[in-house]
Amino acid sequence: MCRRYALRVIDLTGQVRLIMDADIRFPSHFNIAPSSTNPVIVSAPEGNHLRMMEWGLIPHWAKDIRTMPRPANARAESLAEKPMFRGLLAHHRCIVPASGFYEWRTEGTRKLPFYFHRKDGSLLTFAGLYDAWQAPSGETRQTYTIITTAANELMAPIHDRMPAILTDEDVQRWLSRDVLLSVAMKEMLVPDASDRMETFLVSPRVNSTAVDDEQLIAPL
Repeated sequence: MCRRYALRVIDLTGQVRLIMDADIRFPSHFNIAPSSTNPVIVSAPEGNHLRMMEWGLIPHWAKDIRTMPRPANARAESLAEKPMFRGLLAHHRCIVPASGFYEWRTEGTRKLPFYFHRKDGSLLTFAGLYDAWQAPSGETRQTYTIITTAANELMAPIHDRMPAILTDEDVQRWLSRDVLLSVAMKEMLVPDASDRMETFLVSPRVNSTAVDDEQLIAPL
């Protein structure tokens, strides 16, 4: 799973060419959790756009969202089988930018948090899907989910799943409106190379979503 990640604004604005609406403002966050509103990259004819969306997918066909689950993650292996995700694969693919992400290892009664990021500090580009749901009041809510895949060798001792991180070559391919065959998606939605990443133990302060400061991504 991937249910917490960090995004420093400097990593986003410094590494991705984007068209941003003038009214979009967002600070760096170091403890992003489901139900929060965050930057997401989508494709448009004039270029890649940055939009703010809620983490936790609401399908456009949902009637009563008070009782239905809002998945923060979608398994790469079953995307084409799940009605909630299948219809989004054609034209509702997105990139979720991140500086790094967290996962917990259980040791006895304790859960130890680890932070994963690229050794060179480059931006992580999670593959995602998004949708737009219209409330009875007329309000439109755009939401997203992060696609996960099997863990790489670095991640496996901590958890058996990790975000599907696209290579630089596959980012624009994923954002395009081209139809992607299942074979192509299997090639793209794979574990990131272990030798590109590093991990270290971080403060248990990250366990609380109320805590959000840069010390969370410092080695303990």
